[in-house]
Amino acid sequence: MLKPKEMSRAIIVGHKEIMEETIEALHGTNLFHLEDYNEDGSGLKLGRPFENAGEVSKKIVQLRSISSFLGVSKSDAPKQKESTVISDLDSKLDKLDAEVTEKTEQRSELESKLKELETLKKDLAPFSAIPIDMELYRNYENIAVFAGTVKEDVGPAISKVTSAYEMEYDQNTGTVVLFVKKEDEAKTSEVLSNFEYRELRVPDTTGKPQDLISGFAAEEANIQKQIDALETDMQSIKDKYSEFILASDEVLSIKSEKAEAPVKIATSEHTFIIDGWVPADSVSKLENIVNTATNGRAYVSVQEIEKKDTDIIPIEYDNPKVTRPFQEIMDLYARPKYKEIDPTALIFISFPLFYGMILGDIGYALILLTIAVAIKKLVNSDAVKPLMNVLIYCQISTLIFGILYAEFLGFPLASLHTDHGTIPGLIAGFETITLFTTPIAGEPITYPIHRTHLVMTMIIATALIGLLHINFGYILGFINENRNHGFVAAMLEKGSWIVVELGIALAVLGYTGIAPTQIIGIIVFLIGLVMLIKGEGAIAVIELPALLSNALSYTRLIAVGLSSIYIASTVNLIAFDMIWSQGGIVAAIGAILVFIFGHALNTVLSIIAPGLHALRLQYVEFFGKFYEGGGRKYNPFGYIRKYTEE
Repeated sequence: MLKPKEMSRAIIVGHKEIMEETIEALHGTNLFHLEDYNEDGSGLKLGRPFENAGEVSKKIVQLRSISSFLGVSKSDAPKQKESTVISDLDSKLDKLDAEVTEKTEQRSELESKLKELETLKKDLAPFSAIPIDMELYRNYENIAVFAGTVKEDVGPAISKVTSAYEMEYDQNTGTVVLFVKKEDEAKTSEVLSNFEYRELRVPDTTGKPQDLISGFAAEEANIQKQIDALETDMQSIKDKYSEFILASDEVLSIKSEKAEAPVKIATSEHTFIIDGWVPADSVSKLENIVNTATNGRAYVSVQEIEKKDTDIIPIEYDNPKVTRPFQEIMDLYARPKYKEIDPTALIFISFPLFYGMILGDIGYALILLTIAVAIKKLVNSDAVKPLMNVLIYCQISTLIFGILYAEFLGFPLASLHTDHGTIPGLIAGFETITLFTTPIAGEPITYPIHRTHLVMTMIIATALIGLLHINFGYILGFINENRNHGFVAAMLEKGSWIVVELGIALAVLGYTGIAPTQIIGIIVFLIGLVMLIKGEGAIAVIELPALLSNALSYTRLIAVGLSSIYIASTVNLIAFDMIWSQGGIVAAIGAILVFIFGHALNTVLSIIAPGLHALRLQYVEFFGKFYEGGGRKYNPFGYIRKYTEE
């Protein structure tokens, strides 16, 4: 906890004859983070894939192509024996490929016909009102045919240039079909150009357009019926082979990883060298497995980690199970570096705390808690479950603060006595108790805490929380710097900020007359400033005002919470006003709809706004004081089986 898992660098050396056994053993352990070898002129070369690599890759491509076409997705299929899958793989894959190919070709052919009919129908549409067989539009020696659209009837104009013509005109579409003698073609063309004539493509078919279009509809329906039947067949194939596809994909992926592994390994004519990382507490296990697999012919040596290797050490979290969902929050930002503090356990506390402090409503907590638990139960996804766990933690915190604030969907549960009278609460007899009066804001602190009547106190309290959180970050930064660069560097770069703050605090106490520390405060401040400039350079002086802005940033803990209360209160006010002022069943239904829709909207906002603002306080204000990140993810060579077992 608070630091990544300790890693060891291991080098495995052996004769090429046992390279396959060694890789097989390493893959089986799922412990060894394999480092890719880069040729460096030392004489060692990258290894070549095993002989079966090409065949395995070909089958993977074939299988995944079929899987993609059938739309097979990951599911909770039962595990199958690997030996059974391998023995059936070739015959089943060929049979499946043949079935899918046959259905695919049939569907492609039918879809092509469907497109042809669609195109033909589109071309025939302008001629639908023209009662002329399409065969009569072409193949004349002495007759010219014009088929197109015009802006208005061209009959009178054509009559002026020739009396020998036949014409059909559809005034709805502007389609005109005109037959004239060849010798009149030029004059006719000139007349048509005055009517914005646009030639239409005449489909190469026979029959009257309207009859053809009517026939197409029946033909299209028949083709679509055949396509639907093929889809049903495909679904049957998918149902029949899904488990086989998932299991085979897993088996082939494992084979492919092993077969391609030599291309990451350094080799000479007779030997191989595998470089990588393993958790320090698993070194003995790795040695035993490799020795057993190779009869002691491969040698595993643990290397001393040099300082220059620190940045490339793969990072594996080492946190208690309860905090692990927050590793997803860390991965959204960046994994810690090897020598850095891992703040996962810290945000496990502060993130839900800030979230609950912002939302703090029993009603919304119960709604979101129910949703999170339901999604976690219903959605079987490794990506969704950690996020739902984070949401559950946040809602538990929200529930606790909801009890502290005594709020339920924007309603105060306890009555409050003010200078303007008593504001009744939702629970009869639940009276607010005054505990004491704050010395700074002069506001009475009560139970429950009515946030809307303690605004100044809450602003001061949240700013103080910010100061504590920020300074905790500086302390963590001090620890990080001390680990990496020593005490002096830690003191100058991180400790100086705390000295500066201490100087400001003493000076303020002296200036306000609370304590005679004004001069001491100024001296301490100047010492801190000199340390800061020495540690981080002159630019650090420019960042001094950020101390105040960072602390004030935490006032969003009350500001965003108040916005949620006011939205909920407005929804309640509108809904109840509809009932009291208008009455009747219609108003009651409208009020219920407003109440449900309004609180549904605020529930969605209750996930987004508190979540984003609580996250921002971690990433920006807190992490900025100590955390760099950028560590490589520990990615062991191996495979976690889901659909097969050995």
